[in-house]
Amino acid sequence: MTGDVTTVWEVAVLDGGPADGLRMRVADRPGVVQVTCPCEVDGPHPQPGVRVDALYVYRRRPGVRGEPLRYGFDAASP
Repeated sequence: MTGDVTTVWEVAVLDGGPADGLRMRVADRPGVVQVTCPCEVDGPHPQPGVRVDALYVYRRRPGVRGEPLRYGFDAASP
C-alpha cells in the first residue's frame, strides 16, 4: 500500500534584484529559486532554437515560518 502524498503550495515573495516584489507559489519550501530573463542575441544563432537567458538567484530567508515565504536576491550568485 502506498501513502498519499500531498503537495503543499505556499505563497512566496522575491525581495530585491530584477524580480523585486514578484509573488509566486512554491512547493516544498525550496532553499533557492532561479529567475531567468531572456537576452537579445546579436548576429546569427549558433544553432536553431538556441537562446541566452540571464540567471538570477534568490535564497529563502531563514526564520520565516508562515506565508508569504521571503526570498532575497543573491547578487553574488551564481
